Amino acid sequence: MTQDSWINRNVVRLLPRGFKQNVPSTPVSSAQDAPDLIVVKAASGVFKGRPQVRSTRERLQGTLRQSNEALSPRVLRRILQELQAVIDGRVSEVEGGRRAAALMAWYAGATPPRRLDMWLLMSEMFVADPVKAQAAQAQFAAALGTPDEAAAEVHYRRATVSPRRRLLQRFSADAAGIRFLVNLRAEMQSALKSDKRLQALDVEMEYMFSTWFDVGFLELRRISWDSPASLVEKLIKYEAVHDIKSWADVKNRLDSDRRCYGFFHPRLPDEPLIFVEVALVDALADCITPLLDESADAVDLNAATTAIFYSISNTQDGLRGVSFGDSLIKRVVETLKTEFPRLKTFATLSPIPGFRSWLQKNAAAQLERLDASAREELGRAVGFEPVTAAHFLAACETPLALKPTSAVRSMLMRCAAQYLGRETLHDKPLDPVARFHLGNGARVERLNWAGDPSGKGLKQSYGLMVNYLYDLQRLDKYREGLAHGRIPVASAVSTLYF
Repeated sequence: MTQDSWINRNVVRLLPRGFKQNVPSTPVSSAQDAPDLIVVKAASGVFKGRPQVRSTRERLQGTLRQSNEALSPRVLRRILQELQAVIDGRVSEVEGGRRAAALMAWYAGATPPRRLDMWLLMSEMFVADPVKAQAAQAQFAAALGTPDEAAAEVHYRRATVSPRRRLLQRFSADAAGIRFLVNLRAEMQSALKSDKRLQALDVEMEYMFSTWFDVGFLELRRISWDSPASLVEKLIKYEAVHDIKSWADVKNRLDSDRRCYGFFHPRLPDEPLIFVEVALVDALADCITPLLDESADAVDLNAATTAIFYSISNTQDGLRGVSFGDSLIKRVVETLKTEFPRLKTFATLSPIPGFRSWLQKNAAAQLERLDASAREELGRAVGFEPVTAAHFLAACETPLALKPTSAVRSMLMRCAAQYLGRETLHDKPLDPVARFHLGNGARVERLNWAGDPSGKGLKQSYGLMVNYLYDLQRLDKYREGLAHGRIPVASAVSTLYF
């Protein structure tokens, strides 16, 4: 035993009588863990009022637990050994899956801090062998241009695959494994913001999920009023664009002139991964209110010429980064065209969630784009000359009261056109919804004043909504143009530019 170990084990004997009663209480997993906890609280700086932070490797090499650590070093080492046993090359897939199931059972009863410790073990202790990877990389570089290049590349790829990938595969072998991993990654998202050590596990899981949830393995299913109540309840739970307020509301969205489709995975048969709500109408919709009106009569399907996608919701935070939307819309369009040959127009009625926050930061710059005459007119409309960003933004706070001829309304529309058609980040549309639809090959078709007069709509975009048009003959053309920095915009929107 080293000197440091001896001191750590016996430091309690040197403390004043009654010190234990003053030590802050911390839950322990068992009576065996409790002695370690008391010693660590004394040895790790309780008197200083500032606990030390150790890396996962330091904790694995330690003897005692610090006050800010969920698992003692002994338990941490045991969990690591059990994770390693899951991918032991000497055991069968069945046995590996059984060991993974045992860890899943432990995880189900673990507290959030203890789950974090398991994430850290999976992220940091299952990395590719750096020596083998470096040697394989050198061999591949030396083989470039020779007959051995292909074999060297294969060797290099294998050397850089982490054991973490094998670990995830073993977990997925269990009947509940896929659901467990998706939920694990969802729970881990909030911790990622503050703990970069989890990035390796997060990226590995995103890569694996992109394979496991490839659209070729997904089933497109219609969700109707006749679907199981548990499935209809999922719509209410996961609806992310326009909140469902009642059963009458959800019944209206599943009426005869509506369609709702979702993608399902065989391992998650009762969970839609993403779903889209569609209204069948006779013209391009310019306001969400009639579409959500529970008392409105159903549209005559024989007269329907337009399919409006008015809500698309992802349901699984654990599948963040895995794209389904493009394939979902294409599959739904194909399905609708088969059922309703008269449909000619496929478009969205979409929110503009980032517009208000962008305008509040950039209003002054937009005012600078106006010529002198337009600035004077806007100043007269808001009652202050010269008009400032604060004056303009204050006048925008009651958009529903603005008249059609209002200079404030005109300015808001021009700013929205600028935001959607010209504002980019890393050469991609700035608005997240625009980024999604334009990335799928759609076009900014039309801006709609008071398209969403709800509190949420006013808060996001002063009530403005936008139609994105899916022109089936030009999807590839628009997508290619977007890749070169050209946002496809209809003339009705582009004429609003400054």
